[in-house]
Amino acid sequence: MHHALIIVLTLLFSSLMLAVLAQKIKIAYPIFLVVAGLIISFIPGLPKVHLNPELIFLVFLPPLLYEAAWYTSWNDFWKWRRVISMLAFGLVLITSLVVAFVSQALIPGFTLAMGFLLGGIISPPDAVAANTVLKNLKVPKAISTILEGESLINDASSLIVFRFALAAVVTGSFSVGEAVGDFFIVAGMGIVTGVIIAIAIFRLHRMLPSIPAVDATLTVMTPYIMYLVAEEFHFSGVLAVVSGGLFISYRSHKIFDNGATRMNMLGVWTTLVFVLNVLVFILIGLELPDIISGLGEYAIIDAIQYGLIISAVVIAIRILWILPVAYIPKWLGQKNRMDNVNPTWKGPLLVGWAGMRGVVSLATALSIPLLMDSGEAFPHRNLILLITFIVIFVTLVFQGITLPFLVKWLNIKDFEKTGKEGEEYAGIQLRLKQATLKKLEEKYSRDEAYVTIAQQLMQDVNNDISRLEQQLEELNYDEIAPEEQQKLQAIMHDIILVKRDELYKLRKEKHFSDEEIRRQEYLLDLEELTTNHLKTH
Repeated sequence: MHHALIIVLTLLFSSLMLAVLAQKIKIAYPIFLVVAGLIISFIPGLPKVHLNPELIFLVFLPPLLYEAAWYTSWNDFWKWRRVISMLAFGLVLITSLVVAFVSQALIPGFTLAMGFLLGGIISPPDAVAANTVLKNLKVPKAISTILEGESLINDASSLIVFRFALAAVVTGSFSVGEAVGDFFIVAGMGIVTGVIIAIAIFRLHRMLPSIPAVDATLTVMTPYIMYLVAEEFHFSGVLAVVSGGLFISYRSHKIFDNGATRMNMLGVWTTLVFVLNVLVFILIGLELPDIISGLGEYAIIDAIQYGLIISAVVIAIRILWILPVAYIPKWLGQKNRMDNVNPTWKGPLLVGWAGMRGVVSLATALSIPLLMDSGEAFPHRNLILLITFIVIFVTLVFQGITLPFLVKWLNIKDFEKTGKEGEEYAGIQLRLKQATLKKLEEKYSRDEAYVTIAQQLMQDVNNDISRLEQQLEELNYDEIAPEEQQKLQAIMHDIILVKRDELYKLRKEKHFSDEEIRRQEYLLDLEELTTNHLKTH
């Protein structure tokens, strides 16, 4: 037990140091950690790492998906739903189909069912890799929304394809009609399960007192509950986590109306997601020697050749599929199409090149059983594992490293966002100021106990609400009587609640971006913490 703990701590410390180094040399840490893990794995004397696929699906995947869903704008997601669906479902199915026929023709002894199995494994791009690589790059908001939305859903569709293909290989039979019906049942009921659990968690949060530690703990438990319940009924755990995460994120204003809770949760989730990410990507690199050792009758050169050819096929399919996705909605006269923001080939090319594979593909491949139902060894298992690793390595490292240069070369202008940041900020501030004044006038301006303080606050708001926090800091609260401090704090608490309600209304009206509304919520959290700090003076 002590030995295993030392290995885990050493691995975590090494991963953190490598992530820091990646930041110093300005390389996205998923790329750097995969390469570093691969190099480290060949150092003589080091213990071999065996990556348990259940560890990925049960420990790593739910919180990573939930966090990605939490920061996804539901309004933007819904706006681009057609494009996202064509990528997350259509592209996964087309990729699986083409890979199935190519691998059957390319690899001796490879059946069509095995080809579909491989296609289901390598078809979904990785959410974490794409987000991390694109995070510091200037790409249009529409493109990042499409990539985030696609990567949230395509894991579910690819895992469903994998599940049916695996059953076909093991049993030797496959019914297209039954598979299509089961696909919609598994996906649809996964979404329903996630929303039902999200509603229950939402009500539980509302019932319980808002205690930062309790709320943060419950949010960490939530994605695991969603995933486990859905998988227990053989529904899509991935879609359950994604749909539940989107539901709760959209209603987070009603759940977490306490600034201390929201700030505490931000720290907890930032740390948790970073640790999981750095661990999972270095584990990908460390897994290669174990895969090669079980390659069996295939020569390593042949296996690498198969992997490189299939990698090229996967990249080409994505780029070719993106073009009709971008322009078919235009031909149909639809407003929300990918070329709205970038009316040339540049936007589709960038989306096509950003299809990096990651840990879900490797974990899916590792979940292939060692034996068939008959007791025979599962055919080509280690070859499938090596091809999967090569596809991950090529798409993550090669495409990931070249993506910043492609973004710079394309120089895509975000016409949808240009000039709107200041306008959105001013517009939201105006609405918050109007809501604050209305609350002060209705509740406090005619109350003799509060009228003096209320009038001063109303004057401050009228002058400039952005100076309110600075004026509060400059006041000498030690000279204010305790009962006056309580009155001031009561007023400020009501003002903050009104602002939160107004931000919630703005989100529903969809006039302003969720990104700007989240920024205002963060500023409001800081304001609330400042107000609560009055108790200590």
